[in-house]
Amino acid sequence: MADRFIEVSLDKRGVACTAKLLDDRAPITCEAVWNALPLGGDVYHAKYARNEIYALLPPFAPEEPPLENPTITPIPGDLCYFTFSETQLGTKSYGYETTAKHQGRAQVVDLALFYERNNLLINGDAGWVPGIVWGAVVDGLDRMAEACQDLWRAGALGETLNFRRAG
Repeated sequence: MADRFIEVSLDKRGVACTAKLLDDRAPITCEAVWNALPLGGDVYHAKYARNEIYALLPPFAPEEPPLENPTITPIPGDLCYFTFSETQLGTKSYGYETTAKHQGRAQVVDLALFYERNNLLINGDAGWVPGIVWGAVVDGLDRMAEACQDLWRAGALGETLNFRRAG
């Protein structure tokens, strides 16, 4: 199979990076994401995992991928896939407003980009939260990391995180 690439963008900030799908390590997840592109939604900056931005989406795979190529210590440029139940993201401690688009869904998919070092996927309420590493940024991580820092400091309201086929 030929290498497949996607664009990951923060559209309001006008910044994007290019990522390679890790078809050899997470083939089921890569296929599910690829077939569902374009994907995107309101962006959030992680509260617990540290240097992560993510969008919460309705399930899009015919069947949720197994935990292939798992990690609890993502590195800069990792794209990760998580699945959560509604109750796992329902408490006020996570900072989601009651009108957040994911509220009321039985299942939520979290597509995340890690932009800096020293991440640890542990949740104070639930413990370890392994994610599927399905992509790796190969160009533009420096620009995206700057925008992510701005998102952390200036706020995420009105910004979206988007995933599209590159090319």
